[in-house]
Amino acid sequence: MTIENEDQLEKLRTVGNLVARTLAAMGEALEPGMTTRELDDIGRALLEKEGARSAPELTYNFPGATCISVGPDCAHGIPGEAVVKAGDLINIDVSAELDGYYGDTGASFAVPPVTKRVERLCRDGRRAMWAGIRSVRPGARLNEIGRSIESFADKNGYSLVRNLASHGVGRSLHDDPREIPTWYEPRDRRTIPEGLVFTIEPFLSLGADWVEDLDDGWTLRPPQRQATVQYEHTLVATRNGPLVLTLV
Repeated sequence: MTIENEDQLEKLRTVGNLVARTLAAMGEALEPGMTTRELDDIGRALLEKEGARSAPELTYNFPGATCISVGPDCAHGIPGEAVVKAGDLINIDVSAELDGYYGDTGASFAVPPVTKRVERLCRDGRRAMWAGIRSVRPGARLNEIGRSIESFADKNGYSLVRNLASHGVGRSLHDDPREIPTWYEPRDRRTIPEGLVFTIEPFLSLGADWVEDLDDGWTLRPPQRQATVQYEHTLVATRNGPLVLTLV
């Protein structure tokens, strides 16, 4: 969506702040011995307390309030009886609808103790996301986001998953523009209008460049089980630069 007035922006700020606080609380609660369903219950309670609805449940009838993926799975994992263990790499994706507007955020969490390589992957996953965010300005091409992220990944020896992309958000969970590559796509001639609301969510990996569907119809996993992280913010392109809506 493209913001048309201050009221829309305020509602997007509200839902963005809610999903950000929910993600932060789930990350803080994450510990060995708990199940992913117990973690999901924490997220559901926080969203429902504010009158929000889980966006994946509402939009796709997803079997959980949030997506929780235990590595090597990296996206769309179904909360259940899986028990969190020390050394796990876990992705949490929180999106919600409130008062007709949607916010979307996500992050990967390494449950200590983990290797230095995984610690570095998590640190650089955030850096890759921010490289893309810093390239946002009205009038620029959308593919400048992917160019910045790919440049960072190449420089630091990572791959990018190329069958998962960022997307527009706002009046629906997946709004226009439907797919925004987080790698450089030279044929993409689209530009960024002022007020565009969208996500930036690169999947940075230790070797994977695509993911496959598991038999449950939701969970996504790199075919060689390579460690992969995702970090995601919802933002607005403004004349003063990117306005991130999902910061705590």
